[in-house]
Amino acid sequence: MVLTVADIDRSIGFYERVLGMRPIVFGDGRRALAFGTSKINLHQVDRELLPHATHPTPGSADLCLITDTPHGQILAHLAAGGVPVEEGPVPRTGAQGPITSTYLRDPDGNLIEISTYDRQAPTGT
Repeated sequence: MVLTVADIDRSIGFYERVLGMRPIVFGDGRRALAFGTSKINLHQVDRELLPHATHPTPGSADLCLITDTPHGQILAHLAAGGVPVEEGPVPRTGAQGPITSTYLRDPDGNLIEISTYDRQAPTGT
C-alpha cells in the first residue's frame, strides 16, 4: 500500500505516535511505516515514484486496520493524544465477520478505521 502525503515527516510522526507504527527507510532513502507483517510506503505529493495511481492525492485513502486492543483503550489513547474521533465505536462488517470500528483522520484527512473482530465465546455442550 502507498499513501501520498503532503508532508512525510508529519505523517510519520502521526502514525508512530497515534498508531504505534514504526518508521523505516529502505532502498534509496524511501520511507515507510511498518506494523505487524505489513508496511505502508509513503510518497511525497508531486514527487511520487513510478508507477503510481492515476491521481495520487493526499487525503483520498480510507484504511481499515485490525487490532486486538479493546476500544476502551483505543478511545483513551486517542483522547490522551488529543486525536478527535470521527465516529465510533460502531458495528460494521469486516472481511471475516462482524467488527467494531472507531474512525479518525490522519493529518492529510485520510479516514482511518481501527477495528476489532467481535469474538463470541464458544457455545457448546
